[in-house]
Amino acid sequence: MTTLLVIAKEPRPGRVKTRLTPPFTPEEAAALAEASLADTLDVVARTPARRRVLVLEGAPGPWLPPGFDVVRQCAGGLDERLAAAFAGCDGPALLIGMDTPQVTPELLTVDFADCEAYFGPAEDGGFWALGLARPDPSLLRGVPMSTPRTGAAQRARLSGLRVRQLPPLRDVDTAYDAELVAKAAPGGRFAAELGRLAGAGR
Repeated sequence: MTTLLVIAKEPRPGRVKTRLTPPFTPEEAAALAEASLADTLDVVARTPARRRVLVLEGAPGPWLPPGFDVVRQCAGGLDERLAAAFAGCDGPALLIGMDTPQVTPELLTVDFADCEAYFGPAEDGGFWALGLARPDPSLLRGVPMSTPRTGAAQRARLSGLRVRQLPPLRDVDTAYDAELVAKAAPGGRFAAELGRLAGAGR
C-alpha cells in the first residue's frame, strides 16, 4: 500500500498564500490556506494508505486530524525538501501539496502494479502530485521550482519510467484561482471560508 505525503506550511499570516494579498489581507489569506490544508488532510485521511505523513514547515495546529505522522521539512529549496520527503519513505509514495483542496480520495488511490510513477500536472505549469514506486530523491533534486516550466522539467526526469498521468488540477495561488477551486469543491471548508469572506464584504 502507498504512503501518502502532504507537504505544507503552517498557515500563518504573511507566511502563506502571499499572492492572495491583495485583495485579501494576510490574515484572510492565512485563513484560506488553513481551510485548504484542512480539506486536503481530510481527503488524505479518508484515502486508503500504508502511512500518512505531513511534511511541515512550522508547527501543527487544530487543523491536523489524527492518523498523521508529522515530519519537519529540511532546509534548502523546494526541490531539496520534496526530495527529502521521498527519502523518508521505504516503499511506494504519492506526494501532494496543500494547494488543491478539490482533490478527492479517488484521485489519490493509486496502484503501482503496472507503472513506476504517477504525475499530476497543475494548470499553472507546475505539478500537484508526484508518485514514485521506488522513491528516488535524485529525481527531484535540481528541478527548477515555481516556474511555468516546473511541471515539464519534473516530467522529463521521469522519462525512463512507466508513468501514469493524473488529471490536471488548479493550484490556489491567486484570488481568481480561489474562486474556480471553490466552485470545483463547493462543499469543502475552503469554499465555505471564501464564501464567508465574500459575505463579510470582501
